[in-house]
Amino acid sequence: IAALDLLCPVCYEIFTDPVLLLCSHSVCRACLKEFWSARGFQECPVCRKRFTGCQTPANLALRNVCESFLQKRGSSEVFCDVHGEKLKLFCLDDNHPVCLVCRDSEKHLHHTFRPVDEVAPLLKVNCIILQNVIGNCFQIVTIFFIFNTLNVKLKPPVGDTPVTLDPNTAHPLLFLTDDLTHVKSSADGQQYPDNPERFDYYHCVLGSEGLNSGTHFWDVEVQNNTCWSVGVTTASNQRKGGIFFETGVWRVRYMAGQYTSQSPFKPRMHLTVDKRLKVIRVQLDWDGGKISFSDPLTNTHLCTFTSTFKEAIYPFLYSSCTDFPLTVLPEGRSPGTGLGTPALGQQEVIPVI
Repeated sequence: IAALDLLCPVCYEIFTDPVLLLCSHSVCRACLKEFWSARGFQECPVCRKRFTGCQTPANLALRNVCESFLQKRGSSEVFCDVHGEKLKLFCLDDNHPVCLVCRDSEKHLHHTFRPVDEVAPLLKVNCIILQNVIGNCFQIVTIFFIFNTLNVKLKPPVGDTPVTLDPNTAHPLLFLTDDLTHVKSSADGQQYPDNPERFDYYHCVLGSEGLNSGTHFWDVEVQNNTCWSVGVTTASNQRKGGIFFETGVWRVRYMAGQYTSQSPFKPRMHLTVDKRLKVIRVQLDWDGGKISFSDPLTNTHLCTFTSTFKEAIYPFLYSSCTDFPLTVLPEGRSPGTGLGTPALGQQEVIPVI
């Protein structure tokens, strides 16, 4: 079994005393207790399903597998999954450990390499797999957070960006940057675990935090990207298969030179836009049941949807453009403006949809 399958979705470490939830997901017992205490109610950290009086029996089979894995890992070397050779080099272009055969392959043509023991203390690594090169004290962990030393418990980056992206939901053909604010479609699939919350059909990624109260806004730079969607979705919306956009999605889409808007159970509506959008702003009033889209550079309202929200709402991005990314911008710093926090609804100059 791969180590990728043995990571707790909360602490991103090998499971310790895992428990089994009613939705079939497993979590470390201590992590689940802390998660529920912080949330104030019982909810699965993976699929966000809520429970009442949920019992948490020990997942004995998973615990035994994890203990066995940890025992073997302490006395084994790590080899390339493709060629069976020792992982001695680190590809600086792909942020990935490789063997000598990988180095000479066409996939890594013209790439730059360093010995793993040389790059370990120097790089901020965008991690994509979980392995340990024990001899070099180098650890690569299957989360996408920045770290400077290898024995630090990793946490999402904290900054002034209102939305950070959740790598656990990203489609395998999406590439996220270290700060989790840029996403671009790639022709080569990433080595992501096929966890339940990950998109496997549409090239989508969710924001890392669900919103279930208050008002919020964020700006997404879309200029030059030729095929994108920006919007929000419900926590319970199905991410597997091709039904994601059928229910629980409010979005603005750009495809084949045309702008459209969409809300649940309604057909897409054509949007008239005078100039190609560079930035799109999403404004969510969860309590008021309102989602608005606008162009903050020209102060132009695009569309507004109304609904009654009964669960957490997540920001999402879709991109199938391999040349240019979508970027969540720092708060109040849209390109070319000094825009700050808007008053929600201030720009609503056309009827709501």
